[in-house]
Amino acid sequence: MALDALAEEFGLKWANSKKFKAAVAKNADFILLKPQTFMNDSGQAIAAALAYYKLQPENLTVIHDDLDIPLGKYKFSVASRSAGHKGVQSIIDRLNTKNFKRLRIGIKTPTLEKIPADKFVLQKFGVSELKAIKKLITQIKRELA
Repeated sequence: MALDALAEEFGLKWANSKKFKAAVAKNADFILLKPQTFMNDSGQAIAAALAYYKLQPENLTVIHDDLDIPLGKYKFSVASRSAGHKGVQSIIDRLNTKNFKRLRIGIKTPTLEKIPADKFVLQKFGVSELKAIKKLITQIKRELA
C-alpha cells in the first residue's frame, strides 16, 4: 500500500519485470520495487535490481510491516537486524549485509495477542485499521516527497 501510494504521488506506473521477479516503477531519481516472489524470498528481487542498476545496499530503503510497532506508527532504522521478519532476513542474506535503511510500518493491534503472528499478517485490515494505515501512509508520503 505504501509503495502504491508513493508511485501515485510521483506519477509512476508499475511494470512487471521478469528479470527481477518484481513490479517496478521508476524515474530518474529512484526505483520502487515490489517483489513478486514469496515474502520470505524478497531478497532475490532486491539483489537482482541492485546488481542491474549498480546500486549499493546503502542506497536501499526497505518498506515493510512490523508487528512490534503499534498500528498507525512507524520507525526508520539503519543497519539493524531482521528481528524475526523473514522478508528482511532474506534481504540481509542475499545482500550479505544489513547496511540498508528500513521504514518499518506498525501493524500491531490487540488482535495480535489472540492469534498466531503468521495468521495475523495474512488477515485483511478492518475498516478502522485501514483508515489508520492510509492516514499513516499520507504522513509518510509527505516526509519522503
